[in-house]
Amino acid sequence: MPRPTTQPTDYEPGTDPRRWRALVVTLAGGFMILLDVSIVTVAIPAIEQGLGTSASGVQWVVSGYPLTFGLALVAGGRLGDAFGRRTMYLIALTAFVAASVFAGLSTTLTMLVIARLLQGLVGGLVTPQNSGLIQDLFRGAERGRAFGLLGATIGISTAAGPVIGGLILGVAGQPDGWRWVFLVNLPFGLLALVLTLFLVPRTPKRQTRPDIDYAGILLLGLAVLCVMFPIVLSDADGFRRFWWLIPVAVPLSWAFLRWERRRVARERAPLVDMRLFTATPGYSSGAGIATVYFCGFSGIWLIFAVYFQTDLDMTPLESGLMVTPFSAGSAVSSWLAGRLVARWGRWVTVSGLVLMAVGLGAVGVIGFLVDKDALAFAIAVPLLVAGVGGGAVISPNTTLTLAQVPSRMAGVASGVLQTGQRLGTAVGTALLAAVFHAVATASGAYANGFSAAMFAAVLVIVIALVLAVREERGRIGNHGNVELESFSSNTVTPRQ
Repeated sequence: MPRPTTQPTDYEPGTDPRRWRALVVTLAGGFMILLDVSIVTVAIPAIEQGLGTSASGVQWVVSGYPLTFGLALVAGGRLGDAFGRRTMYLIALTAFVAASVFAGLSTTLTMLVIARLLQGLVGGLVTPQNSGLIQDLFRGAERGRAFGLLGATIGISTAAGPVIGGLILGVAGQPDGWRWVFLVNLPFGLLALVLTLFLVPRTPKRQTRPDIDYAGILLLGLAVLCVMFPIVLSDADGFRRFWWLIPVAVPLSWAFLRWERRRVARERAPLVDMRLFTATPGYSSGAGIATVYFCGFSGIWLIFAVYFQTDLDMTPLESGLMVTPFSAGSAVSSWLAGRLVARWGRWVTVSGLVLMAVGLGAVGVIGFLVDKDALAFAIAVPLLVAGVGGGAVISPNTTLTLAQVPSRMAGVASGVLQTGQRLGTAVGTALLAAVFHAVATASGAYANGFSAAMFAAVLVIVIALVLAVREERGRIGNHGNVELESFSSNTVTPRQ
């Protein structure tokens, strides 16, 4: 029996023959973790019934995961930079599998909420290691393709969550079928851990004694918590009670920035090196586009699940299958967009945003005009169009945002990018849910709330479209074709 890989790679970056197998293995673990962001939405009614709790009580099962997930991302990236990506990946993925089993075996709502909080916390430590390994193992045009696969994994996992969750609930049945939404992570997680031991090379530590910015982790974590906490609890009247936390985030953010500058001045390793935003082409604009896009994109899954199961009386399986066209379109276009971004750059993202806005806008119009019995067939094509657009947004934007990040900042860069995505997810889910319930209550029709929520999502996506167009026009005016040339060359030379 072959021994697991335990030594650092002896190959020059971009030449290790294990690099593509290692990428597939780590992305599989990342897919499982990101899937848990949306897979639970279709299981909400089953959890309420199985544990005998209210909708407001289950809110923490949905909201707790992205809350702690977002808190851990930047710290997880920095820890991976310091201690080694493979080491952090193995430790955090093991903890995630254990937390998933805890969630699946929970007998009370309190136990389930604690398990979800732990799932999010350790999941946030795993996710940044994917992009860090790409920076360590790939160079030149291959790095762009690898980031394309990472972006496709992020997009497809989010879109496929409701479909896979519905299939699991359909097979497992009631009343405890919801448990398998979490327990399914056990066999897949163990397989990912074994494959990681054998196929993923150990990356060297950046320092003999890692210089961890614990004060920076605390300050940034508190600032993110103050923003996300009232937002993720908005459905349970949390925003009205805890709105005052958002202004508190301002002085915490200011203190964090001052502290990071002080660390750099003393030649200590900061949690977030601000040169990431000023000296890395495309990073700031890409992170902004991702944050706004996720605000409009992620919230639609909760609206679909609630509307289909509450007003249309669908089962979780039927609800999940309703959004299959989106998932299918996203899967295909993510692969194609990852290949086209080297030639067309930001215009791939722009095209995807246009298709996404058109598709969801059509879904909103159909929701007003078409009878409920015909809705499933009527929205299939618009959802396919939206899915094709969605797949063409996340994958190329991830590639363009991270491809020129220096390897020493890779984990933190991914953590910051995905923290923005999780903030966008929290804000978007709260926003679309608020629009849905407000319009449905005022008009006395769930269909009106559904359509209004789709239009709200389109509005947010149009904002992301404006940002993408401005970024591309600015790049052409100021930098020529530097960004695109980095993908077609054999090497990528980031600014230090």
